[in-house]
Amino acid sequence: MKAISYARYGGPEVLELTEMPEPRVGPDSVLVKVRAAAVNPVDWKCREGYLDQLLAPVFPVVPGWDVSGVVVRPGAAVPEFAPGDEVIGYAREDFLSRGTFAEYVAAPVRALARKPRNLSFEEAAGLPLAGLTAYQVLHRALRVKRGETVLVHAAAGGVGSIAVQLAVHLGARVLGTASERNHDFVRSLGGEPVAYGDGLVERLRGSAPAGVDAVFDSIGGDALRDSAAVLASGGRLASITDPAVGEYGGDYCFVRPDPQDLGHLSELAEQGVVSVHVSETFPLERAADAHRLNQEGRTRGKIVVTVGE
Repeated sequence: MKAISYARYGGPEVLELTEMPEPRVGPDSVLVKVRAAAVNPVDWKCREGYLDQLLAPVFPVVPGWDVSGVVVRPGAAVPEFAPGDEVIGYAREDFLSRGTFAEYVAAPVRALARKPRNLSFEEAAGLPLAGLTAYQVLHRALRVKRGETVLVHAAAGGVGSIAVQLAVHLGARVLGTASERNHDFVRSLGGEPVAYGDGLVERLRGSAPAGVDAVFDSIGGDALRDSAAVLASGGRLASITDPAVGEYGGDYCFVRPDPQDLGHLSELAEQGVVSVHVSETFPLERAADAHRLNQEGRTRGKIVVTVGE
């Protein structure tokens, strides 16, 4: 099969289009013909070695954890899926090696759910990692309730845009930081945009004089300090990027595969509660360009690599 891989850590230039053996399917895995794979910041952070202490690499590494595609063959212990089923997955393992930027992936069954019927393969590929991150932080770390005010940082990004939609669905008022070019997009998701930059704390206090009940941080650094400054009494803070959130009494969150959560997200997508905005697509052979664009950090929604039909 054709696959993108890298044999050493480095910049986008280490990504190569290669020929690799079709992956073997274990008892608890599913062979999926990949139709699309979304790009996430964690992909280039892994590629550059930033997560080396967390995830050991087995070179050559095929990058990518998000996938949408069609089941070719389920493993012997997998009655949940049959050949021809359309699926999505957050196909992360506990090491780096067998990713989704390939024609086929052997995905653990714990990582898969049925693809939303109303989403294209490209849109569906952008749902698993970003959707699970947003869902698990809002429901488990922040425990958002109806009537609360929630601040979502980077509200136009892949995770942030889904977090805004899910928080609105929970009945919260949602403030979302975003660059001015993305304010209309944040409004279309149901959020109230707030500009980045100097004076952020004052702008947030002007929008929520009593403070915000929960903060979903995906930026870290100064954003944590500013977030703590606008928390209401008893407010909750969670970050998916900066472990220093603990210094402010918050929780650091790392998303995990969960087929029940992913299945619920698929249902919410079919109900029209959650949509996925795809800003740009690249063919498999241009995966390095997709990584470069994602690494710039200015993407609205998701960047997706398409693999074929």
